[in-house]
Amino acid sequence: MKAKLDHIVHENDSKTINSFWFEPERPLDYIAGQFIEMTIIHDKPDDRGIKRWFTVSSSPSDAPLISITTKFSQPSSSFKKSLLELKKGDTVTISDPMGDFVLPKDAEIPLTFVAGGIGITPFHSIIKWLHDTKQSRDISLLYAAREESELVFLKIFESYGMKRQILLSEPDNNWSGLTGKLSGQRIVEMTTPRDNSLVFVSGPEKMVESLQDQLMANGINKSHQVGDFFPGYSNL
Repeated sequence: MKAKLDHIVHENDSKTINSFWFEPERPLDYIAGQFIEMTIIHDKPDDRGIKRWFTVSSSPSDAPLISITTKFSQPSSSFKKSLLELKKGDTVTISDPMGDFVLPKDAEIPLTFVAGGIGITPFHSIIKWLHDTKQSRDISLLYAAREESELVFLKIFESYGMKRQILLSEPDNNWSGLTGKLSGQRIVEMTTPRDNSLVFVSGPEKMVESLQDQLMANGINKSHQVGDFFPGYSNL
């Protein structure tokens, strides 16, 4: 279906992480945490083509608009350049939302959310939905990034009032919080998942795959893990 650009939000001061808000030609029925495929027809596409997968970073409560949030690096792909050049009213093509990186139906299950970099986007969708619908869940968030300037959506996580920890791998001298790299052992030590917890891990593809194996080695069975990976992003 077609979706028309409504506006762009720069999520950090350096404008390297931006949210693109679209109005689909018909209302979307989706669950917080799902993703879409987006197509942008543009001149001279590079070998990565004219299509990308994006998590819907908005909440269903934001209807009729939806958003995707992405990080821009240099050099950018032809797709990302075209995305950044979109003007209000320009159209793209999107699929219906899909995916199972969503809340369990049982609201009593404790949840551990582990986000690496841009992998924070599905958690923003989920927490915004819970916040707007006034639903309470037992959630612990561990958010890892390279540096403080890459942290986004902190206000909504604070508003929801859940336990949250931030871990930076390349902090500047002004950072007084937690530092270091994510690992399965560190996730378990920092979040102490319970026997019936579900551990959601989202971030760059290689990071998610590695952490899921490490979590297994640290006693978190695969049946208690849910993964969502972002291809094309480097590890933290």
